[in-house]
Amino acid sequence: MKNLITYLPLLAWLTISSSCASTETGSEQPADESDTIEEPTGQLATLKLPEGFRISVYADGVENARSMAVSPSGVLYVGTKDAGKVYAIKDTDGDGQADEVITLLEGQNMPNGIAFRDGSLYVAEVDQLTRYDDIEQQLDALGEGTVIYDDYPSDKHHGWKYIAFGPDGKLYIPVGAPCNICESKDEIYASITRMNPDGSDREIYAHGVRNSVGITWDSAGTLWFTDNGRDLLGDDMPPCELNKATKLGQHFGYPYCHGGDIADPEFGAKFPCSDFVIPARKLGAHVAPLGLKFYNGEMFPQDYRGSIIIAEHGSWNRSKKVGYRLTQVKVQDGKAISYEPFVEGWLDVEEQEAWGRPVDVLVLDDGSLLVSDDKAGKIYRISYSD
Repeated sequence: MKNLITYLPLLAWLTISSSCASTETGSEQPADESDTIEEPTGQLATLKLPEGFRISVYADGVENARSMAVSPSGVLYVGTKDAGKVYAIKDTDGDGQADEVITLLEGQNMPNGIAFRDGSLYVAEVDQLTRYDDIEQQLDALGEGTVIYDDYPSDKHHGWKYIAFGPDGKLYIPVGAPCNICESKDEIYASITRMNPDGSDREIYAHGVRNSVGITWDSAGTLWFTDNGRDLLGDDMPPCELNKATKLGQHFGYPYCHGGDIADPEFGAKFPCSDFVIPARKLGAHVAPLGLKFYNGEMFPQDYRGSIIIAEHGSWNRSKKVGYRLTQVKVQDGKAISYEPFVEGWLDVEEQEAWGRPVDVLVLDDGSLLVSDDKAGKIYRISYSD
């Protein structure tokens, strides 16, 4: 049975400067959050969170903020799509507010994908992957990176990449379909690929994935990913998907079957839906699920631990907009057993106007949750105290 979540007025603090929140100099210890809570102002006041949760601006002035990765030292790296930039963001005093936003790269070809491993930053553009070694020794003057792979398709339609290292040490890279709905002769499209950290031994791990912009792993090492459903079948179909890949070579249906049981009107006659892996959970139609993470921190209540938090970017062509929120999927014994809102309010439902669009989520060591917003150009921090 789904738990009822009572949304109460948000209690949050918010201090914004032109580029990031400022902090008092000379402070040796981070301030106690309970001492700095203020009534929310502006757009943050419209967000609805469960009781005990609060949201603040971690970093401002992060144009088109999308995929995120954090290093062991706590430096946050942020990719973009339309802005062509990559950022490094520092919270040097650990007070939950960034005090420096550095633009590392500009003029890149949709550098959405960001990953960090062994001191190196990996950046995924549309058709290539570049590695920047000893990245934290050159944040103020980034040198030339090493291109480790440059043979991905150059199509910009669903061409931006999300990348992440799996528990097997390999780098995973989805490749979107170059269309709304089509059957491609090149099997690299509509797939999730993986390769060694040096770019060698690329292979296709999963097939039939229309456009995944979010992948993660559970504690058992199993891959979970979001997938954006096709357009132009009406407001309420097909559903977007949360999927689970349990082995190499599985096919998740695109372009033949959507949501596990909807035959595509153009291609569905070629193969029955029973030939494909069904979604771990059907999500809302057109909500555009992107980044996701298992909540493995200790700050949030027990009811959230082991759940998946999904950033829903929001619909673009539905007659009544949906998404523009964070959702929670509870997982029990490897099965997604529920799907419900976690944070809402980036969309004004009555006016049908959105002031923000969540893209990615990331759990920090202290258990708080970061959320990127490519429309508002901000990184938020969600924390909890009872």
